[in-house]
Amino acid sequence: MKTIPTTDLEHVLNHTNDLWKEYFPKGSTIFITGGTGFFGKWILESFIFINEKLHLNGKLIVLSRDPENFLLQFPQFNHSSIIFLKGDIRTFIFPEAKIDFIVHAATAPGVSFNIEQPLLMFDTIVDGTKNILELAKQKKVKAILHTSSGAVYGKQPSELTHVSEEYIGSPDIYESGAAYGEGKRVAEMLCNLYFRNYNVPSKVARCFAFAGPYLPLDGHFAVGNFIKNILDGAAIKVNSDGTAIRSYMYAADLTVWLFTVLFKGNVCHPYNVGSEEDLSIEDVAKIIASFSNKPVDIQIAEKKINSKPLRYVPSTSRAKQELNLQSYFNTKQTLQKTFNYYLNESK
Repeated sequence: MKTIPTTDLEHVLNHTNDLWKEYFPKGSTIFITGGTGFFGKWILESFIFINEKLHLNGKLIVLSRDPENFLLQFPQFNHSSIIFLKGDIRTFIFPEAKIDFIVHAATAPGVSFNIEQPLLMFDTIVDGTKNILELAKQKKVKAILHTSSGAVYGKQPSELTHVSEEYIGSPDIYESGAAYGEGKRVAEMLCNLYFRNYNVPSKVARCFAFAGPYLPLDGHFAVGNFIKNILDGAAIKVNSDGTAIRSYMYAADLTVWLFTVLFKGNVCHPYNVGSEEDLSIEDVAKIIASFSNKPVDIQIAEKKINSKPLRYVPSTSRAKQELNLQSYFNTKQTLQKTFNYYLNESK
């Protein structure tokens, strides 16, 4: 049973220790959506570790459409501090239990889902968020963390190297795939309306790109796909011209940032979450290929054209200045640790 390395869990604890002591009264409960996804599994496993180390006597309620199947795949989450609630985010019956905090990390899965079923994608994000805000209103929670996305900015201008929270951009609603980014924008607006009308204290994390244990290898994540190519003994396949610019934050840092925004962030005051260290997708492929113990071919699907590359890189100065956050792992360390995790898992 492969789990997050203890050193990573200790990293999360060491950099959030004071927050739990100050903001999380013993015996408190967190309700989480998206708890079975990449973000969610990091939050669950970190919570179990921190809860035990600090003797918090806390509980975490996890909303899931299929908790039985999830626990078959990940039995480490069958734990006394974790309670599973079966249901759809748009229609589930609110639990009777006291809820002190909410982490809303759910979203409809996959790029293909966004292209093939955009209405369902949009409805899941918007209706799901409204339902969770109703739960927060009813339970009078201390805080709700809404995990939004850098997609709310729309296409990042090539001359803007790092997009900040002050940038007023938006998705082109007539482009294929706009449902995800626009849905996240509407979800943020709902958070703001519920704060203004009902004093529901929503904290907003606009998340970019990440890597680490539990990153899917068969989804739309380039890092995961490249690692899978190597583990399968195949060439790395770059399904583009490789010039797009991205940045990757390690999941242990991500978890520190999410807990910090939940407990300490200002209400309805979005924080970009991600790494500022930018590099091209082709360079990402080359770095991951260098981790293999034998030569790896890199196949780039499209011919490079003379245009400015697409960027998706945040400025995180707000989080650093207001919340004293920082990234402790650089890109090469992030990719190396992710590769090592899956290499060891495959043995």
